[in-house]
Amino acid sequence: MLAGILLLPVCAATAQALWLVLARTRAAERFWPPLLAGVACWVVVFLLLPKPMWVYVLGHESTHAVWTWIFGGKVKRFKAASSGGHVVTTKNNFLITLAPYFFPFYAVVVVLVFVVGDLLWHWGAYLPWFYLLLGAAYAFHLTLTWEILKSRQTDITSQGYLFSAVVIFLGNALVLLAAVPPLTGHELYYALRCWLDCNHQMMHRVANLL
Repeated sequence: MLAGILLLPVCAATAQALWLVLARTRAAERFWPPLLAGVACWVVVFLLLPKPMWVYVLGHESTHAVWTWIFGGKVKRFKAASSGGHVVTTKNNFLITLAPYFFPFYAVVVVLVFVVGDLLWHWGAYLPWFYLLLGAAYAFHLTLTWEILKSRQTDITSQGYLFSAVVIFLGNALVLLAAVPPLTGHELYYALRCWLDCNHQMMHRVANLL
C-alpha cells in the first residue's frame, strides 16, 4: 500500500505526459482513422455478441508465461478455458502477476506478425489494415480486462488493490507512451523526455506541498 501511495504522483505525471504525446500525434491521419475504426468494430462485437472468454483467458495465461520467461523462469503447467485458467511457474513477482492487465498480448502479436510479414513480403500497402487490426486487438485487451476485473481476481488480491491499480494504470500508460510515437512517425525520444519532464515537475509540486 505504501508503494502504491508513493507512486500516485508518478501516475499523475504519466497521465499528463500521455496526454501531451497523444495531442502531438493527433494529426497522424494515416494512423488514427483506421485504428479508431478497429476500436469501434471491436466495441460493437463486444456489446452485441457473446464474449470470447476462452480467447481472452488464453492470452491472459500466455502473458503470465511470456513474462515468466522474460525474468528467466520456466512454465511447468499451463491451462486455459473459458471458465478460467492458471499457469504454474518457477518464478513469480508483481510484474509477472499483473502483466496480463497492462500487456496487450494480442496487440503485440498483431505487431510482430506485421513486422515479420513486412520484412518478408513487403506489406507496406496493407498498413491501414494493420492499424485496423491493432485497434481491434487493443480494444479487446481493454474491454475484456475491464470485464474480468469486475470479478474477484487472485492476481489482484495477492498484490493489494491499491498497488495493483497503480501498476496496471502505469503499465497501460507506459505501453501507449512507448508505442504511439513510433506508430505515428514521431520520435520515441520525445515521449521519454516528456515523461521525465512531467515527473520532474510533479516531484517539485509534491515537495512544495510538503
